[in-house]
Amino acid sequence: MAAKKTALDPTPLFTKTFDFTVWLMQVSNHFPRSQRFIVTQRFLDAALNFQELVLEANVKRMPERLEKLLLADVQLDKVRIYLRLTLRLEWLTPGQYKHSAAMVAEMGRLLGGWQRALRKNKDQAPGASDQDETAPTAPEAEPVSPVLDP
Repeated sequence: MAAKKTALDPTPLFTKTFDFTVWLMQVSNHFPRSQRFIVTQRFLDAALNFQELVLEANVKRMPERLEKLLLADVQLDKVRIYLRLTLRLEWLTPGQYKHSAAMVAEMGRLLGGWQRALRKNKDQAPGASDQDETAPTAPEAEPVSPVLDP
C-alpha cells in the first residue's frame, strides 16, 4: 500500500520554490529599511503565497488542484513584477537579477508543465480517478519568455 501523499513530498517545483524563497529572504534583508514594510513585504508575500499554493495543490485532487495552480500562476506573475522593480530601483545587482530570473523562469516552466499534465489527463480520461494526478517529475519543454526584460 502506498504512503499517503503529503504537501512536503519533494517535487522539482517544491524544491525550486523553496530554494528561491530562501534566497529571497536572505537578499531582501539588504533592501532599504524604508521599504521593508511596503515593497519588500509584498514581494515576500507573493513568493510565500506561491509556495503555499504549490504545497496545497500537491495534496488536492482535480479540479481543486488545477485551481490552486492557476492561483499560484498569478502569484508567480507578481514575483516577476517585484523582481523587475527591485532591479530598476537598484536593490539587486544585475548578477542577482539574472540568477533570480533564471530561478523564477524554471519555476514557471515546472508550473506550466504540471498544469498541462493535469489538463491532458483530464481530457484523456474523463471521470477517471484522480489518484495518479501527481506533480510531474520532469517538465515538458515550454517556450517561456525571460522574467521581464528591464
